[in-house]
Amino acid sequence: MKLFEHEAKKIFSKYEIPIPNGGLASSPVQARETAKRVKAPVAVKAQILVAGRGKAGGILFASSPREAELLSRKLLGAEIMGLRVQSVLVEEKLLMRKEIYFGITLDRSSRSYVAIASSAGGVEIEETAATTPEKITKVFVDPLYEFRPYHARQIAKKLGYMGNQMRKLTAIFLKLYKVAMDYDAELCEMNPLIETTEGKFVAADARLIIDDNALYRHTDFQRRLIKEGGDELTPQELEARKSGLTYVKLDGNIGVIGNGAGLVMATLDAIQLYGGNPANFLDVGGGASSNKVAVALNLVFSDPRVEVVFINVLGGITRCDEIAKGILEVKGRMGFAKPMVIRLVGTNEEEGRRVLTEAGIQVLDSMEEAAERAVKIAKAGW
Repeated sequence: MKLFEHEAKKIFSKYEIPIPNGGLASSPVQARETAKRVKAPVAVKAQILVAGRGKAGGILFASSPREAELLSRKLLGAEIMGLRVQSVLVEEKLLMRKEIYFGITLDRSSRSYVAIASSAGGVEIEETAATTPEKITKVFVDPLYEFRPYHARQIAKKLGYMGNQMRKLTAIFLKLYKVAMDYDAELCEMNPLIETTEGKFVAADARLIIDDNALYRHTDFQRRLIKEGGDELTPQELEARKSGLTYVKLDGNIGVIGNGAGLVMATLDAIQLYGGNPANFLDVGGGASSNKVAVALNLVFSDPRVEVVFINVLGGITRCDEIAKGILEVKGRMGFAKPMVIRLVGTNEEEGRRVLTEAGIQVLDSMEEAAERAVKIAKAGW
């Protein structure tokens, strides 16, 4: 789950990481009043859940409260990078000597967190890594020993800082690592982390992405995501969360329903092997009830791009007869708007097959055969 910049900065402030003076505004009048309180030139920053907004015109600078009001009027309600701006962050414009980058993220290849720093802050870290890799410093974090003060000092030194400034940076780096761990972050970064003309360090921008699998430990954000959806979820993804399903929208035309993440991934691979394109990843989980299967089918049918639905079930704790009942529930209520290909193997397989066969629905044994048939139907345009 992505947090807005103002949310990330509120958390940073709680951990005593310096942030600019400012406040959130959802109207031009609020933006003007915040700029008055700051008593300095301000940055007016669109609050959207995407990186690169500065290049897209989402960050503007005002020299007076009246100008902040006018600029916020321009941003509020506008669409930037396909997302509508509903609020802006108005904060002091910092006088800077230098911009640097520091972040904590996951490195899946090494199965650990990694601390990344760069002397080229204010630029997307991927761009820096591609064009000037010598400016990147990485420290892989051993999960048993974690990120230690000597790691932070080592990074600060490589960025060119010594003495009191190195101590200040070390403290900030350690605090950011603490934020990342406490919030189960996939990414936690300051870009840029500004060195001001007074020699202080301030997180001018903040990003925090929480691992969705850990949201049960962060109930406030979990409730907000389920209630509002935010800009990052499609209607199908939001409905899936409310129903306890794992759904990710893809760009193909073959709907996919399976039980277990590994099986669903294998199903996507099988579809692509035969030249097809999956429209989604949908995992009903282990022990799925007929009601949950019905919800899953409705979700997939609601995507207008889907030409055919491939249901792939390998029953363990999931009962094949429950899957069959869910399928028939949808058939009885609304019929099948689109063709389906079903592979059903495992617990109560015979009963599940019997129920579906009696309803005139064919069931296949082989995942490969089912995938190939789904691809043929999609290509034929049923």
